[in-house]
Amino acid sequence: MKKFLNEFKEFALRGNVIDLAVGVIIGGAFQTIVKSLVDDLFMPFIGLATGGINFTDQFVILKYPEVLPEGVTAADLITLTAAKDAGATVFAYGSFITAVLNFVIMTIVIFLFIKLINNLHKIGKKADEVQIEAPTTKICPFCKSEIAIEATRCAHCTSELKE
Repeated sequence: MKKFLNEFKEFALRGNVIDLAVGVIIGGAFQTIVKSLVDDLFMPFIGLATGGINFTDQFVILKYPEVLPEGVTAADLITLTAAKDAGATVFAYGSFITAVLNFVIMTIVIFLFIKLINNLHKIGKKADEVQIEAPTTKICPFCKSEIAIEATRCAHCTSELKE
C-alpha cells in the first residue's frame, strides 16, 4: 500500500499532470470568454445579416405533447423554451449552429493565441542570437591565412605580427 501511495504521489506531482490540470481550469475559464464573444458580439451581427434571426431559438417541433399544460395552446409554442417546457419533442438545429460557431471561433482564437505566443518566443530567441561573439581568429596581413587572434607570429609564413 505504501508503494502504491508513493507511486501515486510521484505521478500526481509530475509536471505534466499539474500542467494538464492548469490547462483544463484555464480552458474552462477561456470557454466562458469565447461563449460571450460568440453570443454577445458575433451573433447579433449574424442576426442582422440574416434579418434578425436568433439562431439559438431556431427549432422545429417534431411531436406535440399528447396533452398541453393548462392554458397553453399549440400557437403558444413559438419559442424553444416554451416548446420544451410544454413537453414537445423539438429538433433544435439553431442551438447546434450556435455550438458549431462557438467551436469554430474558439479554435480560431486558440490558434491566434498560440501563434502570438510562438511569435513572442521567436522574438526572445532572436534577441539571444543578436549577441555577437568576439572573434577567435584573424587573417595574417602577409599570407592571408587564418590564425589565432592572440598570435604574435603567423604559423604559416612566420611573419611577425604587429598588434
